[in-house]
Amino acid sequence: MSGPVRPVLPGSVSRVFVANRGEIAVRIIRACQGMGLETVVGVSEADRDTLGARLADRAVCVGPAAAADSYLSSDRLLAAALGTGCDALHPGYGFLSESAQFAQRCAQAGMVFVGPLPEQIQRMGNKLEARALAQRAGVPMLPGSALVRSPAEAGELARGIGYPVMLKAAAGGGGRGMKIVGQADELEAAFAAAAAEARAAFGDASLYLERYLVNARHIEVQVLGDQQGNIVHLGERDCSLQRRHQKLVEESPAPGITPELRRQICEVAVALARSIGYQSAGTVEFIVDQDARHFYFLEMNTRIQVEHPVTEMVTGIDLVQQQLRIARAEPLPFSQADIVPRGHAIECRINAESPSDGFRPSPGLLTTWSPPQGPNIRVDTHCYAGYRIPPFYDSLIAKTVVYGSTRAQAIERMRHALARFGVAGVHTTLPFLQSVLASPTFGAGRVNTQSVDALLLDFAAAQAADETV
Repeated sequence: MSGPVRPVLPGSVSRVFVANRGEIAVRIIRACQGMGLETVVGVSEADRDTLGARLADRAVCVGPAAAADSYLSSDRLLAAALGTGCDALHPGYGFLSESAQFAQRCAQAGMVFVGPLPEQIQRMGNKLEARALAQRAGVPMLPGSALVRSPAEAGELARGIGYPVMLKAAAGGGGRGMKIVGQADELEAAFAAAAAEARAAFGDASLYLERYLVNARHIEVQVLGDQQGNIVHLGERDCSLQRRHQKLVEESPAPGITPELRRQICEVAVALARSIGYQSAGTVEFIVDQDARHFYFLEMNTRIQVEHPVTEMVTGIDLVQQQLRIARAEPLPFSQADIVPRGHAIECRINAESPSDGFRPSPGLLTTWSPPQGPNIRVDTHCYAGYRIPPFYDSLIAKTVVYGSTRAQAIERMRHALARFGVAGVHTTLPFLQSVLASPTFGAGRVNTQSVDALLLDFAAAQAADETV
């Protein structure tokens, strides 16, 4: 990548364009307000009445409801940011947050992109290149392949790796373009489906193979890097409870892993970030084989994560504000020795979906909206009573986060918080999350990436029993 880039001086960022929507837009706006920075939020025609539009200093319509014509339009977003005199742009997560081309265009326009350098996004965005970089940095790798060009080639490689395997999109993540293959006769259909999904999601049908671990935990490490070369980690998060590769519940620290494994995972995450001179907040994701007690690299996300609040709760560090400070060339105000996570935090994602109907999206008018309040409870949301949830975007409407001095205390607080979350007008995942938090499996920390299937069966059985009473 090339092009003129304006040097950023400390303190030169004063007005931030928020190129996102929903709860993360509100989160960014409030972080900016806490630093005395002005905010302009770009909104689609469907989001004119969202909480972010109300809280920002100014809201600018960037296009119609369709994301392709608004939140995914770099031309519209840059025109709105430059036209309102913004000197920085925060992309949030999703949409264009991991577009190296968009980050480069911001830099060429003389605007600070609140995130890593374009070349860092590009290198980690291509999963095959990321695997190669991680291997060179000494990070343990799952048995896998380079690019596979056909089902026949994939079949030959899979025999060497050993079934089950997972087909994965080389150009992206987030659960798209991923298919588990249990045996050889499933491979051809899975290859076609994964390639089609990858092409639709990322414009690139390239796939590769990795061994699939059945009894696995998904552990990720939060890292921060500044422009002066300082890299730190802020501990790990457990994100094992997933449905169709989408996370539902996250917590920090991860239960059930040894101090030595925790130390190793965090150290290699820092080593990988340091190997590319990483700048901004990022997350290095790993899969942990619970049977063999080994961990392996999955990917690095070069943006703020949905689940970042659990790290903030246990460290007391505002990650979005740190992103902003790094973007304006300030050094990290702490060293690794200064970061001492305390207690336990859990996050539940509240979606406007019907868990009793296959998690069907449930847009509509919120006639009641009464989030829980109290000490050690945090709710990140863009919703309010009278808000109409549009049908065009992700169904996440809130994140409930609690803190406890112990995991048991955090679980109990989350159970009470979910029970007190008042919502009417749409279906939500609250009933299922309450069932998860009450589960002995979750309480004992004995979950893996397949646990949601069993938890869904328990939930359905409980629902059926209630209907017969």
